[in-house]
Amino acid sequence: MNPVASTPETLYQFDEEFRDGIATVDAHGKRIWMYPKKPAGIHHRWRIVITVLLLSLFFSGPFIKVNGHPLLLLNFLERRFILFGQVFWPQDFFLLAITLITFFVFIISFTVAFGRVWCGWACPQTLFMEMVFRKIEYWIEGDANNQRRLKATPMTFNKAARNIFKHFLFLVISILIAHTVMAYLIGVGEVKQIISQSPATHLGGFIGLTAFTLLFYGVFAHFREQACIVVCPYGRLQGVLLVKDSILVAYDWLRGEPRTKLKKFQVSPEEKKGDCIDCKLCVHVCPTGIDIRNGTQLECVNCTACIDACDEVMVKINKPKGLIRYSSYNAIKEGKLKLFTPRIAGYSIVLVALLSLLSFFISTRKDIEMTVLKAPGTLYSRTDDGQITNLYQIEFINKTFEDVPLELKIESPIGASFMRVGGPTINVPKEGMLKGLYMVKIPPQLLSATKTIVQLDVYQNGKKIVSNKVKFIGPLKKQI
Repeated sequence: MNPVASTPETLYQFDEEFRDGIATVDAHGKRIWMYPKKPAGIHHRWRIVITVLLLSLFFSGPFIKVNGHPLLLLNFLERRFILFGQVFWPQDFFLLAITLITFFVFIISFTVAFGRVWCGWACPQTLFMEMVFRKIEYWIEGDANNQRRLKATPMTFNKAARNIFKHFLFLVISILIAHTVMAYLIGVGEVKQIISQSPATHLGGFIGLTAFTLLFYGVFAHFREQACIVVCPYGRLQGVLLVKDSILVAYDWLRGEPRTKLKKFQVSPEEKKGDCIDCKLCVHVCPTGIDIRNGTQLECVNCTACIDACDEVMVKINKPKGLIRYSSYNAIKEGKLKLFTPRIAGYSIVLVALLSLLSFFISTRKDIEMTVLKAPGTLYSRTDDGQITNLYQIEFINKTFEDVPLELKIESPIGASFMRVGGPTINVPKEGMLKGLYMVKIPPQLLSATKTIVQLDVYQNGKKIVSNKVKFIGPLKKQI
């Protein structure tokens, strides 16, 4: 989406050499360490407010309870998930699949409409890197120029003390993040046990906490913007998802070109110049080191630092703000912003359909499920009184947070009966399952074929909640 001189609407030939590499790697393939200038401005202040809200929610999330249970628990090890107080089990996998599909469609439609707004304003990587770790670095080492000078100076006590203190804080915050993430995975109670008891007692949990801590410390202290540029799959999708109507951080080339350095003396009236004075502050504040004036680029995370920097310059030279702003290619080119396009309409229809389907399945989801399987390696047998028996393995799953007593009845054929191996009581534990062997007995005169359909119904407090039909295998008619 870069303007070029061959099209009539452009006024400036952009240098395309920037596409031959990335700003964080030099010609020899070595990494260039980024020292972005400290951002300031209205957008940055709003980002601080949103960051405080989101990080407060992140760190308090594991402690928020709904009816005494976690607001969010993603226990992949035990395949147990709690969302807004509702527990989901592997049997609800289709709900998870529909949820993921719905989420991906939402991400696609949101990105087509608003570009990488998520990356700049809500992505945990950006929030922690730019609004937490980078802030600590500014506090301890100063702005970009001070950091460069400190890096270039020989090792002294002052330099060593600053580095040690900085990385100590980085490690402490990484530990807090790791413990919070672990709490979302296994629960606050389990995390408390891990940190309050010997590591040998909970070796797996201790290893997990250590691995998460080292991971977060490595990403935020060393890997940094490379996570967005190299690793993040969402960033790689931008070339496919973004269109010319997508809202993103954009440079108004029609207004800004040709760039002209601010001159002390009046230029000739014939000399045409744009509003951009080529101060390069938009480049200096960019955490990924790009020049937004080159157009939309893969490395841009829409952090708005360049908008604030440019607006500050425009105010100083008595020019209107917005030379760099949230806009789209077509909005700059045609002067008209179009948000609801046919593509967005199509994605919206699909998204509404998926949300409706998901809502239906969730609203009709049963708290108790029953699975009936024929006992492996068995056909039928006869009792001493001549009745035909089949052995079944029945599994009850309780998706609630309370123990549930159940009653099993055979609705058809009338005259059939059953016996539970181990006793008649069926009490399914909360958030758990109960397995048992059940022997179904049918008088031979009720069997008209080798396979008879038996309907099993489950009652809770006298109300039928689950029904299941199984095949009952009997002898041939002449053998009865």
